[in-house]
Amino acid sequence: MGDKVLMKGNEALAEAAIMAGCRHYFGYPITPQTEVAAYLAKRMPQVDGTFLQAESEIAAINMVIGVASAGKRVLTSSSSPGISLKSEGLSYLAGCDLPALVINVQRGGPGLGGIQPSQSDYFHATRGAGHGDFHMLVLAPASVQEMASLVFKGFDLADKYRMTTMILADGTIGQMMEPVSLDMGEVKQYDKSWAVTGTKGQRTHNIVNSLSLLPEELEQWNFKRYERYAEIEKNEVMYDSYMTEDADVIVVAFGVAARVARNAIAAARAKGIKAGLIRPITLWPFPKQVLKDAAKHAKAFVSVELSMGQMIEDVELAIRCARPVLLCNRAGGMIPTPEEVLAKIEEADKTGGNE
Repeated sequence: MGDKVLMKGNEALAEAAIMAGCRHYFGYPITPQTEVAAYLAKRMPQVDGTFLQAESEIAAINMVIGVASAGKRVLTSSSSPGISLKSEGLSYLAGCDLPALVINVQRGGPGLGGIQPSQSDYFHATRGAGHGDFHMLVLAPASVQEMASLVFKGFDLADKYRMTTMILADGTIGQMMEPVSLDMGEVKQYDKSWAVTGTKGQRTHNIVNSLSLLPEELEQWNFKRYERYAEIEKNEVMYDSYMTEDADVIVVAFGVAARVARNAIAAARAKGIKAGLIRPITLWPFPKQVLKDAAKHAKAFVSVELSMGQMIEDVELAIRCARPVLLCNRAGGMIPTPEEVLAKIEEADKTGGNE
């Protein structure tokens, strides 16, 4: 890794996008991700790129579809209500099998809610984010460094599988400042012979389309897409683990909640409770097998979330309800404290002991 610089999370991901070869950004300001747009408004002209503040989030995502159709790396960013407005466009990207990167720096909701950090868009991101049968790759950074590195990774995955990657961050990670290395290595090149770039009379026309009026044909498109999704679930799961080898209580958390959980786990260990952490980095595909294997020796799980309890369902599904799963959560922009997580670990240790 090269020299580190002190950067805010939103700015780190914006610079990483440029370093990943992205030269097109379309967005609309909304707290707590506005720094992404503000930063790229300055940087894109310096690298002969395009920055455009669209008239709305709906306009922005449709501009993304246009650039993605041409085979270029393209970025948009927003926060929770703005991502909802982009939902139709996200479905069109999936239906057209187009690669793109979308940033969601979450805020509390529902509705306009507030501007404080949240993780309550988990269902929206991991359950398709729009109409029809589709998935997005969903990556969850827990540091400013990962805000940068997962942008680089996200573009690669989007191009490799011809689909949308979403960075699902929270307001805390977007706003906090940490040292970050922007040495990301070489930008990978992918075959984009499918792109709509003009034929120059040298090849057949490429068509980007999500419409089929023949149900048999549309069904086959869906079947083929889900074969690709199965390959992703097999090969692209990312997670981090901490003190899980002998853990009786496994905490599952992502983003800022995982940082809080690590402190609680240290406190639990000091009190003689064997606690550990599994931090999903890919929220889709979710690390199901990792949790299933952990359930063979752990006696209970704790899902720590900045929501009313969304990821907990994936934890329960992954372990097939073989062990108790307790929820430690705050909502509306509040963040659990290490003391609150510790209390839930202690409760899980007692609950699991009664199984």
